[in-house]
Amino acid sequence: MPTISKVERHRAKLRAAGLRPIQMWVPDTRIPEIAQQLQQQCRQLKNDPAEHDMLGFVEAAAAQTEGWQ
Repeated sequence: MPTISKVERHRAKLRAAGLRPIQMWVPDTRIPEIAQQLQQQCRQLKNDPAEHDMLGFVEAAAAQTEGWQ
């Protein structure tokens, strides 16, 4: 069976299960300039009180998985 047919069959099963595909664009950390910019941004956020609060919020939200399937 050709690979394309396998992929299409797999995707059809996922859609039948109620899922849909998405595409995400993320920074390409293989590019030295991009990696450097990300490191700089992380250093700037390291001691930022607002970032600390946001991380706490995200961690609390991620912990609320009761009832998920």
